[in-house]
Amino acid sequence: MAPPKKYPDELRERAVRLYRESDPKPVIRQLARQIGVHYEALRNWIRQDEADCGQRCDRPTASEVEELRRLRRENAELKRANEILKAASAFFASELDPTRRRS
Repeated sequence: MAPPKKYPDELRERAVRLYRESDPKPVIRQLARQIGVHYEALRNWIRQDEADCGQRCDRPTASEVEELRRLRRENAELKRANEILKAASAFFASELDPTRRRS
């Protein structure tokens, strides 16, 4: 389970919109201080928004991150199922082995 978010989504959206609509672009530290958020949080929000809009290629978009999380969960689930099937297969193979001595 993910930890709770420190800042609400509304604040994040408003801060990014304020940065994007400002001309000239404000200094992130000053804008963050005015809004009441940590400057690195604001910087990350802006970078993620730029990636989602296609302006940055060095970060995955939010949809790509979500898909990656989903695929990792699915992969872990399939690995667990595979281990269970291997163990069951080995068990039944040993039961059917005619050369096995019974005690």
